[in-house]
Amino acid sequence: MAIKKIIRTITPESFISAYHCSLAFLAALWYRFPSESMVVIGITGTKGKSSTIFMLAKILEGAGLKVGVSSSIMFKINENEWLNPYHMTMAGRFRLQQFLYQAKTAGCTHVLIETTSEGIKQHRHRFINFDVAVFTNLSPEHIEAHGGFENYKRAKGKLFEALSRTKQKTLNGKKIEKIAVVNTDNEHAAYFMEFHADKTYGFGIRGMCALPAEGRHVCAEASGVVASADGVSFTLEKVPFRLRVLGEFNAVNAVCASVTAYSIGIPYAAARTALEKIEEIPGRMKFIKEGQKFIAIIDFAHTPGSFEQVFAAVRTLKDPKGRIIAVFGSAGGGRDVWKRPELGAIAAKNADIIFLTADDPYQESVEAICDDIKKGITALPFRGKLEVIPDRRMAIKAAMEAARWNDIVLFIGKGTEQTIAIGDEKLPWNEEEIVIQELRNMLYDRT
Repeated sequence: MAIKKIIRTITPESFISAYHCSLAFLAALWYRFPSESMVVIGITGTKGKSSTIFMLAKILEGAGLKVGVSSSIMFKINENEWLNPYHMTMAGRFRLQQFLYQAKTAGCTHVLIETTSEGIKQHRHRFINFDVAVFTNLSPEHIEAHGGFENYKRAKGKLFEALSRTKQKTLNGKKIEKIAVVNTDNEHAAYFMEFHADKTYGFGIRGMCALPAEGRHVCAEASGVVASADGVSFTLEKVPFRLRVLGEFNAVNAVCASVTAYSIGIPYAAARTALEKIEEIPGRMKFIKEGQKFIAIIDFAHTPGSFEQVFAAVRTLKDPKGRIIAVFGSAGGGRDVWKRPELGAIAAKNADIIFLTADDPYQESVEAICDDIKKGITALPFRGKLEVIPDRRMAIKAAMEAARWNDIVLFIGKGTEQTIAIGDEKLPWNEEEIVIQELRNMLYDRT
């Protein structure tokens, strides 16, 4: 790892970029440009990508289409699906092209790809002919890796640039339009609308949709959004939706998925039917039920925005006599150091007990990361209990032992990730399995 860092430091950026682009071309060439044979939908943004992809896949499948999915949650080819075993949201160039080839061979007509700024920076999106580009939202994240927020935004924009520059496909004798789907509630929406598309769909829940006068544009606004302990509801283009997933943020994800599906010909009523069948999204607001006296929830949230959203959803479940116990950390290795105090401040405003612990520390000290998080907690009048337990499994155990009737224990940051990065190693990790094991130990192994 140290040698790789030295090589990256002394090698000109232009050479590194050319190297990554060359690999992308070789990968596409090796697998004979499989994206040319399917409708490919790329989804980018800071938050909501994988949840939106999960929902969109369910809608497309409900419409009878054969679907492939590459996301941080899972890989999927028709009925065959498996958790993403890599510590990487967007697969590498050869792996992604291989996946596209396998999806094509299996008869998939539509493929959904979670597209990240880091993946775009390394040209993993190159030589994939995208037909639909979707923008969920944008907020500060991975700033150090990109050298500033504007660079981060431009990296996201390259998906839309790629859409505008590639030719239309002809599949089964039909020309496939280039479509952009943009969250107009986000302050950066206008930037993503600047790129040419045959048709642009704006969506939102705030009544803020304003699209350029020229071109083929459509606004699709949801209204009457209600988030409760039973789920979320809203109306989209006169079609009422009632979903069992929690949190207003999932209303936004559902609207995004529904509008994207509509843009390729699937009615909103069909989207509603598919979405109302979803009981949970892997790694998102995952309830663990082993007969314990408290509520246990696992969620992948790892940005300030997603922290706010998760705590807001959890508050709808909170018993007046209960407490919120939060277990979390922040990624290390110098990554997004700025957000650590913000995560701490958000937790301090919402939780009664906080356990700080490891969350992919890489080569950085867990204690040092937790010290940064504590700055945001101690800056507020936090009167609850705060404890640092570097070993994540021990922190999980301690949080559950501290829980009483009516409490909510929230495990944040790992979700469905299958590894935890400590030092130069990526060790096996399954948060759900660990929480269940510790619950069973606590409930059944005491004599």
